[in-house]
Amino acid sequence: MRFQSIQPQRRRLADEVYEQLIAAITAGDIGPEDRLVQEKLAADMQISRTPVREALMRLEQEGVLEVSKRGSFRLYRMDDQEVRELYQSRAAVEGQCARILASRQDPADIEALREIVRREEALTESTARAYFEANRKIHRAFVEAAGNRFLLEMFDMIWGKAMAFHLFATIEKIDLAQSLGAHMELVDVIASGDKTQALEVFTDHIHDGFNLQIEALHSEE
Repeated sequence: MRFQSIQPQRRRLADEVYEQLIAAITAGDIGPEDRLVQEKLAADMQISRTPVREALMRLEQEGVLEVSKRGSFRLYRMDDQEVRELYQSRAAVEGQCARILASRQDPADIEALREIVRREEALTESTARAYFEANRKIHRAFVEAAGNRFLLEMFDMIWGKAMAFHLFATIEKIDLAQSLGAHMELVDVIASGDKTQALEVFTDHIHDGFNLQIEALHSEE
């Protein structure tokens, strides 16, 4: 069996470029109107174009970037159907976790979830990043508490991309405060032990987030 040689230095540089681009997107330094040109990025970072191209192609494959007509890259804009599918996936994962937690009805889990909601909703700054992280940590706590590693992996795949933050950040044009709230109601329905109601409440909560997201996206038009 023959394998190709590995070039660790080039791969390390590509990973560093990738991380820098992710950080710039989540910080809002790269926006929808920005164009990413590999030659310029390479010059700014003082490296060759190869690791920059690899990082850009990786972000394109992950659905974060798309190639523009002139060969540069820009943030990918989801259409309404793609956003719907994303939120439907969230509802499937988080709704099932709600059923698991409601059937277990563990007092320790319930109290831990209440504490996380209280802590994360007590924001000290009103930035898109702060709201995104608070929402992600709260929702991830429910999934993690369910104790199913496969559901947790799916959750992280949905929420972990830079695209997830870029999409969420559009809510800033509406009212970020609307994205954070009603989470204690989610804990309450789990505490009730009603699996069917838990699924419905979680699904409705995520659907409300979808409607808010669609409103924000169309406000850009």
